[in-house]
Amino acid sequence: MIAENVHRILDSIPTHVTVLAAAKTRCVAEVLEAHQAGITHFGHNYVQEASAMIPAVNAALQWHMIGHLQRNKARMALTLFNRIDSLDSIRLADEIEKQAAMLDKAMRVMMEVNIGEEDAKTGIDPKQARLLAAHISTLPHLRLVGLMTMGPRLGDPEDSRVYFKKTRQIYDDIGALDLPGVELQILSMGMSHDYLVAIQEGASLVRLGTAIFGERRA
Repeated sequence: MIAENVHRILDSIPTHVTVLAAAKTRCVAEVLEAHQAGITHFGHNYVQEASAMIPAVNAALQWHMIGHLQRNKARMALTLFNRIDSLDSIRLADEIEKQAAMLDKAMRVMMEVNIGEEDAKTGIDPKQARLLAAHISTLPHLRLVGLMTMGPRLGDPEDSRVYFKKTRQIYDDIGALDLPGVELQILSMGMSHDYLVAIQEGASLVRLGTAIFGERRA
């Protein structure tokens, strides 16, 4: 089923759009099946679980931190992930910079924007996004390469369009600032229920869990 889902998804989207498979609650066998079907980018929400999964998978994959990153897990995250997609505060940016400097490692990061301004979700307030981007640009070991958002979970995918449009505008606005060390290349929007709408609004990366693996285990 996983392979069939992957092939169907890849056949239905533009070739320039990257599919990132969300591996939260999944097992090594499921990740490997998705990889064999053509997925090379995988995301995880939790550092601790990723520290067990990534070595067990033992394949040449690109791993992304897509969940909220606690500052005390920053060093471990830097050793596990190819990119941190969920940077959402100046304090976290400074901690990642500190740990990256100690490891002598340049780290590609993406800024998570709480585009729906929901209290229950992490991500930088949209009104503060440009300020955070400017701060990241001053940190020598960090490279801001994109934005990620997870809008409100709505029943009709069309209802997500307005949030994707707003995120695309912030993406374009930050790009226009021409900040040193900031090279926006990736706009990560859309999940299993609304990724087609996200692509229409400019997403270059979509994060899919259920659409690839089926319903998530509790």
